[in-house]
Amino acid sequence: MTEPAPAQFPPAAGIVGPSNGAAPEPPRLTLRQRLDAYERLVRLDKPIGILLLLWPTLSALWIAANGRPTWQLVLVFTLGTIVMRCAGCAFNDWADRRFDAFVKRTANRPLARGDIAPWEALVVASAFALAGFALTLLATNLTTVLLSVVALAIAMAYPFFKRFFALPQAFLGVAFSFGIPMAFTAVQETVPLLGWQLFAANLLWVVAYDTEYAMVDRDDDMKLGIRTSALTFGRFDIAAVAACYAIYLAGMAWIGAGLEFGATYFAGLAVAAALAGWHLWLIRARDRDACFRAFLGNHWLGFAVVAGVVTDYAVRAHAWPRGW
Repeated sequence: MTEPAPAQFPPAAGIVGPSNGAAPEPPRLTLRQRLDAYERLVRLDKPIGILLLLWPTLSALWIAANGRPTWQLVLVFTLGTIVMRCAGCAFNDWADRRFDAFVKRTANRPLARGDIAPWEALVVASAFALAGFALTLLATNLTTVLLSVVALAIAMAYPFFKRFFALPQAFLGVAFSFGIPMAFTAVQETVPLLGWQLFAANLLWVVAYDTEYAMVDRDDDMKLGIRTSALTFGRFDIAAVAACYAIYLAGMAWIGAGLEFGATYFAGLAVAAALAGWHLWLIRARDRDACFRAFLGNHWLGFAVVAGVVTDYAVRAHAWPRGW
């Protein structure tokens, strides 16, 4: 399926300009209104994406440091996750500016509405990306800095993969899992096999929840020629989500057994499994709102896992973050 040409789109604010082809000027906004538009551009009003990135990154950081990461690294990876997520959202909206106005879920985003100009989205994305790079440069090592550059490149490439790649959610899984190897290099200056095992397991979890997300936009994406896993899996979409959840949870159980985690960790994993089952129940009829609820609930699944990791180290090994 090919990407539709811009000329095929019906008129919409901020996308198709007047008859001479020039884009309309964004409305004049007060400073407060413009800052609010920027906040919505980077999704600070909807932190679900930040949390979905943060929980597996912190799990990896705790595991890499045997339960004793420095508070400095905890802070750096938390702030880094926030600013890089903001950069990714702004760039994604710039890349999708010709599509978002025609998708029900994204039609009110500031760039789709024409509240801000495309160049502003690029400036905001660049500012947050530079902030993330500065954090990594000042507080980690060369290997982590180099990985951060790779992570940024992957995040920038993702929006364009939706135009031709049948499973862009798998590519997103790479982007959303890249905090895991970075956590290992920040602590150990290398990524052991364990780090890549966590990376692979997390990638499958991302495919599961982002397929639920794609199920929300299935009809709109089909009309616009956007490729998603929901469309690729077709009538097997729920089975595919179930398989990804199952492999992810089995992988995390296997990793936990290898690390000799105790009952606290597996209790957290059991909660995660129950939440996955609840999400499958929600999406059973492929209802748009129910699929979106399932997607949103995944941050609790990730929290259950990281809570199990942190508390297991604290209870079993009496390990807790150390000084700066």
